[in-house]
Amino acid sequence: MTLLEPIALGRRTARNRVVFGPHETNLGRGRAVSDRHVAYYARRAGGGAGVIVVETASVHESDWPYERAPLASQCAAGWRAVKDACGGADDGGPLVLASLGHAGGQGSSAYSQLPLWAPSRVPDVATREVPKEMEPEDIAAVVTGFEESARIAVVDGGLDGVEVNAGQWSLVRQFLSGLTNLRGDDWGTDRLRFARDVLGAVRRGAGDDAVVGLRLSCDELAPWAGITPEAAAELVPQLVEDVDYVTVVRGSIFTTSATRPDSHVEPGFNLDLARSIRAALPARVAVIAQGSIVDAGQAEWAIDDGVCDAVEMTRAQIADPDLVAKVAAGDGERVRPCILCNQACQVRDARNPLVSCVVEPSSGHEWEDPDWTDRATPPTDVLVVGGGVAGMECARVAALRGHRVTVAERAGTLGGMLRVAANGAGRSPLAGYADWLEAEIGRLGVKVECGREVAADEISTFDGEVVLCTGSRPGHRTYETESAGSVVSAADVLAGGADVALPDGPVAVWDPIGGPIGISVAELLRGTGREVALVTPDLIPGNELSRTGDLAPANTRLQSAGIALEKRSLLRRVCGDGTIVVEDRFTGEQRRVAAAVLVDAGYRLPDDGLWRATGEHVTRAGDCVAPRTAYEATLEGRRTAP
Repeated sequence: MTLLEPIALGRRTARNRVVFGPHETNLGRGRAVSDRHVAYYARRAGGGAGVIVVETASVHESDWPYERAPLASQCAAGWRAVKDACGGADDGGPLVLASLGHAGGQGSSAYSQLPLWAPSRVPDVATREVPKEMEPEDIAAVVTGFEESARIAVVDGGLDGVEVNAGQWSLVRQFLSGLTNLRGDDWGTDRLRFARDVLGAVRRGAGDDAVVGLRLSCDELAPWAGITPEAAAELVPQLVEDVDYVTVVRGSIFTTSATRPDSHVEPGFNLDLARSIRAALPARVAVIAQGSIVDAGQAEWAIDDGVCDAVEMTRAQIADPDLVAKVAAGDGERVRPCILCNQACQVRDARNPLVSCVVEPSSGHEWEDPDWTDRATPPTDVLVVGGGVAGMECARVAALRGHRVTVAERAGTLGGMLRVAANGAGRSPLAGYADWLEAEIGRLGVKVECGREVAADEISTFDGEVVLCTGSRPGHRTYETESAGSVVSAADVLAGGADVALPDGPVAVWDPIGGPIGISVAELLRGTGREVALVTPDLIPGNELSRTGDLAPANTRLQSAGIALEKRSLLRRVCGDGTIVVEDRFTGEQRRVAAAVLVDAGYRLPDDGLWRATGEHVTRAGDCVAPRTAYEATLEGRRTAP
């Protein structure tokens, strides 16, 4: 398998062609690479990654883009600890590189309380902050910062090399682009000058034997002034004199979700772009493809077809650190699937969460989590009531510990709300996680009894451990209803999918949460040809999608589909005449919206009747404790396994 073959990167050799790329983790302590980073990267090294690129470190104190952003001058000890934990390439370990960068005008002044530095005075689209136009001495200081940071990483930190960030969040890209470089001096008339100076400085700092990579946005998705694929194919050959590989990415200040989109964008979206760059570069410069590549089969195809020389599979290895090892062992079907949801691995927001994963919540917590598969002594009989995410994960871990496990599920299939949500528009990867859990508990010999309702007296007399994972039920309605038959739940609609039977006429979707469900229901029903209105109390539909990067794309999809958006509106009444009454949350003005049926995508409540009937002494996990996301369901299922 070509994906697992070694590859030369400059004067070093990686053990395979799978890259764990740089990404924000919030694992730092202060601005240093921490013990948490060490455990995180060592886990991927142990799972077989060929190249590991550590989270981007700022090369100059003028750059402090997020609270725990590493600063290269403080990272030497941490980099060396990561390298020691991952092992050396000569001993069969991965190449370990440092990502070096400067966010420029896309950074933040919240932490440094200093002006942002940028090529020109172009306000950032997200923050609206106007940066300082860099003076020659500022430019010289940053170039020197790149050189010194490369020296710290390789000489002091013992790493195999460095990767220069000229991707989406990057001062280097800002100098290359007509979107952000409006200068009239030498750094504007020759927009490549700064990048060439940086790459030359990095080579001097790292030395000839070290790997030097370039992460480059080759399509800013802003063709009126930004870097286009055609322009990238012309400029890249002019930048690689000191470069051993190029990682091809996309995105600009106008497209913050483009580099790391969710499941609405097809995996491998950058492969054509990578192919064009591969054709433009000499063979000595390796090309690494990036872009939601989470399937080893697609990665293998890309290499074999000449698209690229290696593949960045970052989110895939957050979801399953053992991806490479499983593929190498012939167990590719057992790789835990990345569902491309961004719900726990995208951490650049005001909450400052640690990086993690919906399907593998131990990711980002390697330094503190126990070995969940430690064998139980003695093993016992375990009854898990409920076969959703929490129930199947509980059963999986309990079986791995040696217990004799039975899952009792009252529905006809396993998967619970995850299966339901998978029927929504663009959410099909969710089904892959349900399939994986079902396959794993089957492989482990878990007894599954679908269509079985468990009574309280059965639990009280069960000789063994019982865990309740009974899920959720519809919540209380906060509006009046004149016609009960005019209201259905989002869960019922999603369960029926495109074939759901609803009364004829327009549909209104009530979404007081602002997450993916209301949006998915609206898109699903609009796809059947119905007139759909989305009613939300927020100023922007899908407000919570900002955390996953789908906020702007979702609103674009809604507008393009012709879905009516009833914003800043509270649902007050479902009438019996084919309308609903909504109220402006600011003015109190009420108006009617046509709706033969209302789909309620509101809050759900725990389905805890069985728990209360047992005397409230039985262990619970997931939505029957409090309805949340698949992340909490997975985590609690794991934690409550006997």
